[in-house]
Amino acid sequence: MSHQRSDLVGDGEAEPYDEGATVRAAAQGDREAFRILMERHAEIVYRVCYRVLTDPQEAEDATQETFLTAYRSLNTFRGEGTLRGWLSRIASRRSLARRARRRDAVPLEAVSELPDRAQADPVDAALTAERRQALLREVADLPDQQREVITLSYFAELSLSEIAAATGRPLGTVKTHLHRGLERLRGSAGSSGPVSEGEG
Repeated sequence: MSHQRSDLVGDGEAEPYDEGATVRAAAQGDREAFRILMERHAEIVYRVCYRVLTDPQEAEDATQETFLTAYRSLNTFRGEGTLRGWLSRIASRRSLARRARRRDAVPLEAVSELPDRAQADPVDAALTAERRQALLREVADLPDQQREVITLSYFAELSLSEIAAATGRPLGTVKTHLHRGLERLRGSAGSSGPVSEGEG
């Protein structure tokens, strides 16, 4: 799949992109409209899948699954949030399901791609590479709602408002799930013993 963005609506002349109209057309079976949506959002969907799976081929497969799921259920997208957020939620679920099936370790490159907000956490900053791997594995064992919010926040890089819109939950509820999920992860990190900057 080519992860290139398109600013064309249709095959010919460049026109102002109207995502709402394109979504409505795709939901009514317009395959060209859906192709345009795929081209515009393939990059973010692939990035979410890769950050969870850390395997290019699996990420490609999960990206395809995400768009297939989206195509089949596009009529359920009501536009309360962004299409990006909706697709990111599908991508995170498909990727987490794949990851749960294999249950293997998270390669170190996955840790290096975490956004700054994760690196700024004092607990995360103190973890050694090995403990970071263990911590990321713990994400898969979080309760569903906490896992989803943390995945959308740290892997899809959605804002809390975007997560609230994508999941249909109140902003306060999203904040609670994020806080509780991070607390559980901090507890998991601490359960393996004291953490110090100097451990290698």
